[in-house]
Amino acid sequence: MQAPAQPDNEALRIETLRQFLILDTPAESRFDNLTKAAASFFRVQIAVVSLVDTNRQWFKSICGLDAKETPRDISFCGHAILQNEVMVINDALADERFADNPLVTGEPHIRFYAGAPLTVSNGVNVGTLCLIDRSPRDMTAQEVEMLLDMAKVVVGEIEKTPAILQK
Repeated sequence: MQAPAQPDNEALRIETLRQFLILDTPAESRFDNLTKAAASFFRVQIAVVSLVDTNRQWFKSICGLDAKETPRDISFCGHAILQNEVMVINDALADERFADNPLVTGEPHIRFYAGAPLTVSNGVNVGTLCLIDRSPRDMTAQEVEMLLDMAKVVVGEIEKTPAILQK
């Protein structure tokens, strides 16, 4: 298993994420509606708004799985925030970074993963809107574009946080 590297702007990324005062907050329908829509539209078992903190990925919203967070060092999203495009893993068992990952070899038995970075106004990726399935699959170019568009909606909701609006 290959742990994700840290972005070059990690200190700014963590500072930005924490300024939103969103970590460890209760569920909100504005995010839950988006993950439900994503799971339905893309026909995947799991959809998540994942925020990547220092040592964990915390789930602001998750549809299809009963979890609140996982360690960052085994997260797919920790890899996805390193780039500005959608990261698609068609079959995690066939990807050397993830083949022996406990999230692949055990519950929830991830095979397919697609994560669109949540890029906020200052240009840092604070997390992902991700899709997960227990079967390998592909994404079309149109689906990738739709996931990016949905990620922009999530960012819009994150940036409505009052702590940021007061700055």
